[in-house]
Amino acid sequence: MLDIIKQASLGAVSNTNPVALSYGTVVLAQPLQIQVEQRLLLTGAALVVVESVMESKAVIEGREILLRRGLEAGDRVLLVRMQGGQSYIVLDRLVDL
Repeated sequence: MLDIIKQASLGAVSNTNPVALSYGTVVLAQPLQIQVEQRLLLTGAALVVVESVMESKAVIEGREILLRRGLEAGDRVLLVRMQGGQSYIVLDRLVDL
């Protein structure tokens, strides 16, 4: 009986697409707004931002140096939609080669 329940629950999770990757474009940096597929505008609590896309500065010999710029309007980003679609993780900024 336990094995049947385990199989049913695993099947239910795999059918709900627990995560999905998406591309977005930063519309506004402060407060952060990201447009996804020209139909969905993500803001506030719907966005989880990782440190690698945040601005980072260091003070070296009394001078402030920009190590990494933050997100700016027009930046393309890679997003991970979490199960249920209630929140998106901003994984990284995309660049053109």
